[in-house]
Amino acid sequence: MSDRAGTQARPEDLIDVDEVLSAYYDREPVEPVVFGTSGHRGSSLDGAFNEGHIAAMTAAIVEYRRECGYDGDLYIGRDTHALSEPAQRTAIEVLAAAGVRIRIDARNGYTPTPAVSLAILRANGAGTEEGVRTEGPGLSDGIVITPSHNPPRDGGFKYNPPTGGPADSQATKKIAARANELMKDWRAIPRMPYEEARVARTTCTHDFLSAYVDDLENVIDMEAIRRAGVSIGADPMGGASVYYWGAIAERYGIDLTVVNPDVDPTWQFMSLDWDGKIRMDCSSPYAMAALRERMSGDAPFDIATGNDADADRHGIVTRDGGLMNPNHFLAVAIDYLYTHRDGWRTDAGIGKTLVSSALIDRVAAGLGRRLVEVPVGFKHFVPGLLDGSLGFGGEESAGASFLRKDGTVWTTDKDGLVMCLLAAEITAVTGKTPSQLHADLVATYSPSAYARIDAAASKEEKEKLAALSPSDVTATELAGETITDRLVTAPGNGEPIGGLKVTTENAWFAARPSGTEDVYKIYAESFKGADHLSQVQDEAKRVVSAALGGTTAS
Repeated sequence: MSDRAGTQARPEDLIDVDEVLSAYYDREPVEPVVFGTSGHRGSSLDGAFNEGHIAAMTAAIVEYRRECGYDGDLYIGRDTHALSEPAQRTAIEVLAAAGVRIRIDARNGYTPTPAVSLAILRANGAGTEEGVRTEGPGLSDGIVITPSHNPPRDGGFKYNPPTGGPADSQATKKIAARANELMKDWRAIPRMPYEEARVARTTCTHDFLSAYVDDLENVIDMEAIRRAGVSIGADPMGGASVYYWGAIAERYGIDLTVVNPDVDPTWQFMSLDWDGKIRMDCSSPYAMAALRERMSGDAPFDIATGNDADADRHGIVTRDGGLMNPNHFLAVAIDYLYTHRDGWRTDAGIGKTLVSSALIDRVAAGLGRRLVEVPVGFKHFVPGLLDGSLGFGGEESAGASFLRKDGTVWTTDKDGLVMCLLAAEITAVTGKTPSQLHADLVATYSPSAYARIDAAASKEEKEKLAALSPSDVTATELAGETITDRLVTAPGNGEPIGGLKVTTENAWFAARPSGTEDVYKIYAESFKGADHLSQVQDEAKRVVSAALGGTTAS
């Protein structure tokens, strides 16, 4: 933990934007293309996000969509990171040379991830009587250029197929493998000069902002928010939602103030995160320090909200409870939605990741709804949101989306804006803040202690952890309770979780290898208090160590 966590960034904390941009063009790609849970990320300064990476990934996507028969428009959007604009230029040059019909932002501005997802789905039939098509001619797809909440030095690039959400592992592995082949001679990839590509016959514009904002009333009760006079302070945190919040306030006549309208690729207005880095993590109490401070004492708003750089995550701050733990708000959102959305199917399930709070399990049982537990990665919610068999899908990292009021698909990628607006709707309709409603849930289902810690692990140990089987866990008890399940695949869809989850009646832990560091992550929760949680965490490390042959560090 940095002793400067939560304090204002200083000049020495800021990136040299010119250096980052020069490295994008001047440095050869060193690191391979690797798609994580949502796209390829890296910095130009490390040789991990350079012109060669983007040209190769775009060319690989061109080949992939041709193989799949996707010949409709490709919607492309970018966030406010310094590397996003040059990456978009490179991608447009490759797409135009390949004759792909491109849809770029009509305002040449920033585009939240959910706005791209919505555009793809609407192009493929969402909102029509026939619904979304995923087969046949004319299917559209998209590219979102964002590293999400990552520090200012980073760039990110992800592909969304015609289903509108993050591409599945089969697609990303194929695209990454081909991109790494093409990167060996990336300068040979055909490209059209940007100024020509920008006005090419195949390049058109799309009003992402208006299409998204005008459609919001079909997923959120905007009239209830306006009528109740709920005051909202929306902080875009220097990200792609910056102009969307003002447009939402104007379109629906709600009491909404854009707390910080500044866009600066250095993010000098940010508070430093836990490790002393600038990171636009709207679920972090350190990154959200300024908004939390503004909501303390005589708070100016009923609800304050934050979004990360591409607005696919949400942070909720209330007058009475401060910044809400993401798990707490997910539970409140689920309880509210499934009792206030009459247009949803009666069998619509509740989607959660395996490392999300078990309070959600108890809420689902109380609602009499089917719980669908999946591995980490929003891509696992896409099929259910697409056909309405899931009403809601949410991750413990403050990413979620849900259906329209009529039970049809809204977005199949995370939508931080609707989650923030949902907090306002909940306040307007119930007369209680989400924090107060969480207290009500705790009174009904018992309080829990939840935390994530990291433990050291070598590359070999991480690989072994990702390949464990239930029989590798020989322990029969965890923190004084009988182990009830040992999971290496998700019960919701049978997909590998890339690690291990162990459950008891009142506690659980999950261990997953980090994709970027020599550690594994232990998520744990106990309904028997903080002391019991500590015991669970300690024993979790021993259980994992034994399963791996007793070699990991404690």
